[in-house]
Amino acid sequence: MENLLIVDGMALLFRHYYATAMHQQFMRNSEGIPTNGVQGFIRHVATAVRDTEADHVIIAWDMGAVTFRNDISETYKAHRVAPPDEMSPQFAHVQQVSQELGFHNIGVRNFEADDVIGTIAKQLEGDYRIKVVSGDKDLLQLLDDRIDVWLIKKGFSEYNIYTAARFREEYGLEPQQLVDVKAFMGDTADGYPGVKGIGEKTAIKLIQQYGTVANAVEHKHELPKGQQTKIEMCYDDLMMSLKLAAIHTEVPLNYEEIKNSMPYVVDTEKMCEVCDQHELKVARNYLMKL
Repeated sequence: MENLLIVDGMALLFRHYYATAMHQQFMRNSEGIPTNGVQGFIRHVATAVRDTEADHVIIAWDMGAVTFRNDISETYKAHRVAPPDEMSPQFAHVQQVSQELGFHNIGVRNFEADDVIGTIAKQLEGDYRIKVVSGDKDLLQLLDDRIDVWLIKKGFSEYNIYTAARFREEYGLEPQQLVDVKAFMGDTADGYPGVKGIGEKTAIKLIQQYGTVANAVEHKHELPKGQQTKIEMCYDDLMMSLKLAAIHTEVPLNYEEIKNSMPYVVDTEKMCEVCDQHELKVARNYLMKL
């Protein structure tokens, strides 16, 4: 069975932008445009292709700040600040370069990259061994016997690798139950509240005991009085959070087109030519050493 690598493109771009920006290393080209995030993205994807022995590569992209989740809650990710000036021109640039490097790029308006990743992974897991590279722990809900999640840890090659078996052992839950856990505990980074006063440990215990949010609510009379009160007071937030925590796995996609476009054969010479055309010297030198 062949290996399919699915990469969260924005996660890599942001990570490598900030890793070098903190030292004011923006790697500007001859026109003064920063390229540090783009160059980090290239180096990371190239390394991931090698480390996962990928036969196919898909890069998933966010397509704007607004998605269907903003219709569910106006506060969803609303607190996030605008990207720095040095980063803004790199959004379009990284997708252009990624395309020229031969990666298959997919972004769908009104959906997040996580939704694209989840849809492709669940649709194609019967045909491929799938490895997802991201920094987002929410993707652990996708884990299955043929879907692994490689959470970025350090540099270009260190990961916190999760399999479905590891998740079950670590959490005492099935991967898809992470949605119910997140619904109870909320997520300040994404801007949904969960149940105020219920943290991760309590949320995990509740789902270990009751399986789902719905079942826990149905049996809330069995819970300590304090937890009952919290759930009753925050019931609407809990139901909203349950919707926001779930990765949508039915994004409309053309799977035949995807299958025809995602095969990938490493061509270092071509990649170096693309880097030369875009004045990406640091990335080019890195590729030569891989």
